[in-house]
Amino acid sequence: MPVIRQLPPDLVNQIAAGEVIERPSSVVKELVENSLDAGATRIEVDIEQGGARLIRVRDDGGGIGPDDLPLAVASHATSKIGSFDDLEHVASMGFRGEALASVASVARFALTSRLRDADSAFRLEVDGGRMQPVCPAQHPVGTSVEVRDLFFNVPARRKFLRAERTELAHIDDLLKSLSLARRSVEFRLSHNGKPLRLFRACPDQPSALARVAEVLGEGFPAQSLHIDHAAAGMQLSGWVGLPTASRAQADGQYFYVNGRLVRDRVVAHAVRQAYADVLFHGRHPAFVLYLELDPAGVDVNVHPAKHEVRFREQRLVHDFLFRSLHEALAQTRAGLAVPPPSPESPLSPAPAYAYGSPGGSRPAQFAQSRLSLGLRDEPLAGYAALLGEPAAQTGAAVTVAMPEADEREAPPLGFAIAQLKSIYILAENAHGLVLVDMHAAHERITYEKLKAGRACSNLRSQMLLVPLNLSVSAKEAAAAEEHAEALAEWGLELSRSGPSTVVVRRIPALLEGADVNQLVTDVLAELAQHGSSRRLQELENELLSTMACHGSVRAGRRLTLPEMNALLREMEATERSGQCNHGRPTWVQLSLGELDRLFLRGR
Repeated sequence: MPVIRQLPPDLVNQIAAGEVIERPSSVVKELVENSLDAGATRIEVDIEQGGARLIRVRDDGGGIGPDDLPLAVASHATSKIGSFDDLEHVASMGFRGEALASVASVARFALTSRLRDADSAFRLEVDGGRMQPVCPAQHPVGTSVEVRDLFFNVPARRKFLRAERTELAHIDDLLKSLSLARRSVEFRLSHNGKPLRLFRACPDQPSALARVAEVLGEGFPAQSLHIDHAAAGMQLSGWVGLPTASRAQADGQYFYVNGRLVRDRVVAHAVRQAYADVLFHGRHPAFVLYLELDPAGVDVNVHPAKHEVRFREQRLVHDFLFRSLHEALAQTRAGLAVPPPSPESPLSPAPAYAYGSPGGSRPAQFAQSRLSLGLRDEPLAGYAALLGEPAAQTGAAVTVAMPEADEREAPPLGFAIAQLKSIYILAENAHGLVLVDMHAAHERITYEKLKAGRACSNLRSQMLLVPLNLSVSAKEAAAAEEHAEALAEWGLELSRSGPSTVVVRRIPALLEGADVNQLVTDVLAELAQHGSSRRLQELENELLSTMACHGSVRAGRRLTLPEMNALLREMEATERSGQCNHGRPTWVQLSLGELDRLFLRGR
């Protein structure tokens, strides 16, 4: 057997570079994060040939003293942590003390820096791991790092570099994400001597939203909701895109934990569940979210590239994210987005209208407008009028009168003026023309009423004639034992009968006839992985959604003006009414200006 020997430092650094330095954008990430940790307010990134030939990062941070320059490129040397307790409370972007050493081992490297109170700067050069003496240099306060000929001494790694345009795109995407993390810092990017991108510092909320628009597109602010919610020692802020502003790819998702961009399964799962009721199949939401919590509550020392984190209270974080997003998306009532929400108050409520208030006059066309849309013991029965049953036969159905007419201020969705092809409702509001898909809108209203009715009543469970024994993993069996009480609240009674077996005795009555084996397996898998599961609720929601679809007004049904207006008022009062149960939009707004452009008016 070969003898055990200690690896030379240059080989150790090249091995570390294999983990940390994947491509030129990885170098830019490490260098810019160092600049941010140094307190920089302005960072310039110069690139040549997609970063393969040159990467230069210059900042106006605190600088590095001449005695510390050799340590800056030494393995596991850092000013950011000094003890295990520091590692448990990391608040800086970098902390491992291996990035510069790794970069210097696979490139021609130069580090020039000047302290704020120093008379001159000093420069250190490293060529493929071979360090040169520190010498005086000319440089303003701050630091410049030059990385030339990346992977020149590792030909196999250099062959894996993509085309210049591809590598530049990765660097550009990285700068976008970092600019969202530190909105008070100015970022500049140039390629082959030509300015490519400039993110100016953002001193206030409007300019911060402008930077978000630069990254996610000019239309994002008008199609987003602002979030600022705190609970359980955590704070979530930022912007989430409306379901109607979803994307085909998950390329507009930025999630930061204490200022660090991360990719985490717990976060992805919570976001996916929050959008479950409003997002069209195969679409992805766009968002920029910032989660702040005690650094001791998150472990950032999971991966050398620091892309992943591990939450100490995983279930608590998951539930906090889900509830915050779920409640925000519940405010997407039809009509709230007209006009687009401002950054200061994006969740401002729709104007309040008194239904059936005494006094005043109503338009003649609404004089007889009474429609059964109330929630009763059987929610679907409340829609008898729309489904064809005369109002007089509905008995104790609740009536909803039209709001009083006010030419100066119409309701958010306005007043109905016609029905098109027995499918769409046309209404006029203060901004122009509103078109409503009446089946999609009524389906959402019915669905939300069914969910509310279910929440107000105790969930009934159905005992299995013969208890079902299931084989699961040991981790899933432990999850069944740990969460037995919570599952029982949803009508699912099961118990652990062995190291990797569970016994199912009851299931929710609403899911009678479902595949019990698959149901329990899905629930336990989520519990084992995320510490929580909404699979039972999702399955019940799917059933209620099907009921709502079949119980809603169908295309081809002629509605009277009072019925149309009653539907519009219900849309304004119903959560998530901007989308149907399947994520399709229920209404669109055509402004007067858009209508004028269709007819070339004013030209």
